[in-house]
Amino acid sequence: MEYVQERVTTLHALRDRTPEAPTDRAAVVVPMTEREYGGLAAERVLSALAEVDPARVIVPLRSSPERAGPFHDWLDEFDVNVETLWCDGPRLEALLTNNGLAGERGKGRDVWLGLGQALSEDYVVVHDADTKTYTPAYVPKLLYPLAHGHEFAKGYYARVEADQLYGRLFRLLFRPLVRALAEETTAPIVDYLESFRYALAGEFAATSELVSELQVPRGWGLEVGTLGDAFRHAGFEGSAQVDLGQYEHDHRSVRGPTGLADMSRYVTEATLRAVVDNGVEPTYETLPDRYERAARSLVDSYEVDAAFNGLDYDRDGELDQVDRYADAIDPLPDEDDRLPRWAETSIDPAEIVEASRADLAAVRNQ
Repeated sequence: MEYVQERVTTLHALRDRTPEAPTDRAAVVVPMTEREYGGLAAERVLSALAEVDPARVIVPLRSSPERAGPFHDWLDEFDVNVETLWCDGPRLEALLTNNGLAGERGKGRDVWLGLGQALSEDYVVVHDADTKTYTPAYVPKLLYPLAHGHEFAKGYYARVEADQLYGRLFRLLFRPLVRALAEETTAPIVDYLESFRYALAGEFAATSELVSELQVPRGWGLEVGTLGDAFRHAGFEGSAQVDLGQYEHDHRSVRGPTGLADMSRYVTEATLRAVVDNGVEPTYETLPDRYERAARSLVDSYEVDAAFNGLDYDRDGELDQVDRYADAIDPLPDEDDRLPRWAETSIDPAEIVEASRADLAAVRNQ
């Protein structure tokens, strides 16, 4: 147990308590995909949210037409008013296309659609639905800094399960990449990114004003992209991170579609986009080598830490991941396909709800 403060306000779980927080003024956005359907983790999350009783619970759902109706019915069984926002119907797709928003579908796009609905409340909380250790304390813990003058709060936790260190994409890609960037710049954005103990956590809360200013990446870069925008709008003084304690959720393989190697390209692009947006021009010619040196140094540290705690540690496997992630470090593409700020987009969130409901009704009546 420790109580060290970073440059962003760090709230520690020094005692087992749930703080008072304005849950009745918050919308909770929980993106889900077909793999969460009927799952024990998602069931735990929804049951806990019934105890929290926030103002709104919005579930952006990525699902095939065949599963969308049954999924909605399953969500409707819980003792919490879930607003299902089916993100893959033809009417919604046409609406987005007509507003110049066609493009890749992914977690970020789903969350962006949910955020538009959440702006009616003072605060917005976003978190994943695959958390096996989810408790009713998570939402008030994330909201607490917002009720005390902060604009943005990020969750953090240690990923230690089954006698192993997890959080691999954060430990082996993001952290050494940021350290490599720090070798060539003293820009505050790099210090900001390094201040977060688990920058790839899917759990965050923000004021609706800040949420309206987010430029959300369409895919897996959502978590880092959010930090880049939070730095511009909240800075060190307006940001916090909150210890969510014990945390377990599903693990992804390194290889294959939606595996960590695939996700690494999205995370790398979002990280580089965040620093470029804030005035840093990375030296791409040397960045992969500098990343690998930083990553190998961290692997040495992880190995000692694991041994100190009696954990299993696959050094060769971790180094293999470092090699794979190094291949993802390329110059930013010319095209920036992030979704626009809700404060600037021409689309009305009510139109999205109407299109989604019509799409869902159509598949349920087939």
